[in-house]
Amino acid sequence: MKSPAVVNFSATPHSVELREFARPEPGPEDVVLAVEAVGVCGSDLHQWTSSHSWQVNYPVVLGHEFGGRIAELGGAVRGWSEGDRVVSETAAVIDANSPLTRAGLYNLEPKRKGFGYGVDGAMTRFVRVPARCLHRVPASLAMEQAALTEPCCVAYNAVVHNSRVQPGDRIIVLGPGPIGILCAAMARLAGAEVALVGLERDRARLEIARVYGCEVIIGDATAWARQRDGLGVDGVVDAAGVSAALKLALDLVRPAGWISKVGWGPQPLNFSLDPLVQKNVTLQGSFSHNWPIWERVLALLSSGRLDVRPITGGVWPLEEWHTAFERMHSGEIVKAVLRPV
Repeated sequence: MKSPAVVNFSATPHSVELREFARPEPGPEDVVLAVEAVGVCGSDLHQWTSSHSWQVNYPVVLGHEFGGRIAELGGAVRGWSEGDRVVSETAAVIDANSPLTRAGLYNLEPKRKGFGYGVDGAMTRFVRVPARCLHRVPASLAMEQAALTEPCCVAYNAVVHNSRVQPGDRIIVLGPGPIGILCAAMARLAGAEVALVGLERDRARLEIARVYGCEVIIGDATAWARQRDGLGVDGVVDAAGVSAALKLALDLVRPAGWISKVGWGPQPLNFSLDPLVQKNVTLQGSFSHNWPIWERVLALLSSGRLDVRPITGGVWPLEEWHTAFERMHSGEIVKAVLRPV
């Protein structure tokens, strides 16, 4: 049985097309998931434009933000049934014996391979998923929203787990992409005053941050950063896709503050990190997520405390993937969701 799939087939820019893809067979500890919704990530767009900085196993089916129903169980899978509504984590391949895996930090395991770049992802009808990656989706949560659990987990990890946000903090988030907006929303949930910063071309996406109770700044954020006592903000989340944003973060953060860097940027820095030392600033990288973060985020989504509907710009059939990619890439919408069925 074959179904259409959105395949990234080489490192040449725009080497993505719809191809026929055979339904996978489950291994003993895998399930085959019938995909009902899959989010388009900025990393999908980076692979589409060949502006990414990570190794890709070409050809590969894109898509790592997804949910659906279990269609088939591997022989050793226990605790799951066909028809269960689930979402999947992204760590498709890990070393089970790694010290990091045993410590619950399999997201940082060096041999980790993720869906959509290391192994085939979910922009197709059926995807093979290790049962250890699954989380149950409550009946009250629509699959188009549940499929966006993954970027919410990225934001939770960057803002809550890897930072030290406290109620009353003033936080700046750089970059109004999906992750930036979700980081701003997470900081608001943690009780901070938040400003999301972007450029004039980002105005439409910036406005969505107001729904989450954030201030919106186009251009220079210095005045907002120094409004309280002239020293800068307590923390900066760098969710921009360029390395130069780190220099701006160092300018805006107060002495003894923190920077959480979640945005990728392959460009060399070309500036001094002396302000990091002089200000005694904590610089924290943030990558991916793990099981407890997924459970917490699903609880937030299910309770309604975190709502991803404001960032969802539309749902397209899989065959219209190019339209969805273009509308996200242009900044017209924040987030696109594809529906393979």
